Amino acid sequence: MAIPDFQSIMLPLLKLLADGQEHSFRDVVENLAPSFNLSDEERKELLPSGQQIFDNRVGWARTYMKKAGLLDATRRGFFKITQRGLEALKQNLSEINIDFLSHYPEFMAFREIRKEREKISPEPKSEEKSSPEDLLVYGYQKIRQELSDELFTQVKTCSPAFFERLVVELLVKMGYGGSRKDAGQAIGRTGDEGIDGIIKEDKLGLDTIYIQAKRWTNTVSRPEIQKFAGALQGHRAKKGIFITTANFSKEALEFVSKIDSKIVLIDGEHLAQLMLDNDIGVSKIASYDIKKIDMDYFVE
Repeated sequence: MAIPDFQSIMLPLLKLLADGQEHSFRDVVENLAPSFNLSDEERKELLPSGQQIFDNRVGWARTYMKKAGLLDATRRGFFKITQRGLEALKQNLSEINIDFLSHYPEFMAFREIRKEREKISPEPKSEEKSSPEDLLVYGYQKIRQELSDELFTQVKTCSPAFFERLVVELLVKMGYGGSRKDAGQAIGRTGDEGIDGIIKEDKLGLDTIYIQAKRWTNTVSRPEIQKFAGALQGHRAKKGIFITTANFSKEALEFVSKIDSKIVLIDGEHLAQLMLDNDIGVSKIASYDIKKIDMDYFVE
């Protein structure tokens, strides 16, 4: 079963608190999860911030219902149902959502304040089941994917010599190759038996990695990878990186998983993602910090 959106969690959460007792957030999360038949993998799914997705959505369900007066925080990490929440349960609702909460003036005031502070318009109906953090993550991923596609297109138009320099920049930024000068001398130097260059694995040069960098459009097939693996054996090397602007065939991927040499295959899409992660060919125009209350600060 898919992880429920935060509005789908509201009614089950309120029912769980129907005993009128104080409950901790952690206990609520653990008691709610089985009711949605979540697998272990789904329970462990994380947001980019590192928080578990289900926990995050339970938190937003709690927040929205607190703003509507259905729940009340009793102390740090604990809350319980209010009289208004008990009255809501008596209505035998099939669900609790933003439309239902909008009947309460306190909730509407909360929404108006949030819209004013964030300068956002009312959420489209298609996104009404998303929490604010879900929307932020979705927006970030969408921007990243569009930028990745644009970056990939740009890389494919560069010359082979520029592509080799790009590979140097990326590997050095990732911590390989020692100095940029050393790495630049290594890449494109040998052209020997399917090897384009040799680069240090670390700044001390304790081990070396053999490089194949190809700006291709056609799929890289198994024979090309076999040739590269053979070249590694000829140099008594065990580590190699094959970077291309194209992609790899299924047979090529299967081949590297079965041989003794450690060969990492980086296709065009993966290359674009690595460039984004390491700020190669892109520049930062804005950043946004997500913050939370530091409760330890308020301990007297």
